[in-house]
Amino acid sequence: MRFWCLLMMFGLFSSQASGVDLTAMDATAQSFANIKTVQVAHNGEVVWSKAYNNADIEAVTNIKSASKSVMSAIVGIAIERGVLEGVSQSVALLLSDDLPASPDAQLNDITIGHLLSMQAGLERTSGRNYGRWVTSSDWVKTALAWPFVEEVGGKMQYSTGNTHLLSAIIMSQSEEHTYRLANKWLQGSGVRIQSWETDPQGIPMGGNQVGMTPRSLLAFGELYRRGGITEAGQRIITQQWIEQSWTPRTESRFHRGQYGYGWFIEPFGGVEGYYGWGYGGQMIYVLPELNLTIAITSQENLPSGRTGYRDLLHDMVSNDIVPVFKLVN
Repeated sequence: MRFWCLLMMFGLFSSQASGVDLTAMDATAQSFANIKTVQVAHNGEVVWSKAYNNADIEAVTNIKSASKSVMSAIVGIAIERGVLEGVSQSVALLLSDDLPASPDAQLNDITIGHLLSMQAGLERTSGRNYGRWVTSSDWVKTALAWPFVEEVGGKMQYSTGNTHLLSAIIMSQSEEHTYRLANKWLQGSGVRIQSWETDPQGIPMGGNQVGMTPRSLLAFGELYRRGGITEAGQRIITQQWIEQSWTPRTESRFHRGQYGYGWFIEPFGGVEGYYGWGYGGQMIYVLPELNLTIAITSQENLPSGRTGYRDLLHDMVSNDIVPVFKLVN
């Protein structure tokens, strides 16, 4: 065990050490100039952990929008602990001090669930609007003042502003910093947030800019794979919340992935999978049917959607990883 831990520390733990043949995946990963790390866990055991392109397997990585999956977990825990009442709570009531002077009546219809599923109807603060949003003096008020472009509960408008509102709600209702609260609630799971960018009011960004190690990202996926229970048997997230989070509620207009509460839903190699996706190719895949979790980190300053890199990572999972574990399961 100590030998394997040393191999993991230096990013050298591989199929040769684990006995699982992931050489095809390794060859594919080596062909990607922007990939940094790949880690694979099967049946609770790490069977692959390797750094590529001179990356450091232990370095803190900005997981970008994979942070939205983490934020969803925090909301689920907040509901279980009574900090929030549930997904049907009114956002306008929870953030009444941050509403515009003449609020659109539709704001009253937005619930916590709508923020989680990206169905708030407000014009998205991501994409071309992102820069204008994060340079504003108050991200919460700016997000709530954005115009409606869809009906509340309608088509998906993928927006970091939605998850930022969730962070603001968590802070206002708990009277604790989202960053510290998350680490306190996730303690014992192997998940630890090392850094988290805040807005001008000191509110952690919610759906972006979370820094954690690749090992911590893998541990987060494993927590979900185990149904919300730590390796030691401590329950952190309810099974019900995971099921709600993995229930398709809408679909991205940019790719074929369905979306639940902070998680995309898509089959990989014929097996249902759930994944968090961050800019540049920060990925956490969970395939419960195969008892399989995959964490991938990549260069943080290069796009992965429009370049096709995200789809290449999906293909690597479907073609080079899933078939291996279909054979051993």
